[in-house]
Amino acid sequence: MPFLTFQINCPDAETADRIADELVARRLVAVATRHPPTQSTFRWKGRIRHADQYPLTLKTRQEHADLIEAEIRRMHPYEIPPITRVVTEASSEYLTWIREEASGGE
Repeated sequence: MPFLTFQINCPDAETADRIADELVARRLVAVATRHPPTQSTFRWKGRIRHADQYPLTLKTRQEHADLIEAEIRRMHPYEIPPITRVVTEASSEYLTWIREEASGGE
């Protein structure tokens, strides 16, 4: 069974860490990986913008997708948080670990 990877960009390390800590503590994600900052270029409200952002990768069960997205939206300061979902395949051992760790408190 595949698992779900969320990729989001955060405006700072504190936001990324807060999202990661809460979702791992609640067992909604098995692992959260904060990547080094990167610079994004995008159009927002008619202007070209540049911003340093901290990519955050979250690995979880597919059945938690809607709840996790709602929680990211609650904790993220952007008007439209950049949330991407990707269905991912992995080894059976790794999938078992993700299912166990992202148990959602079962």
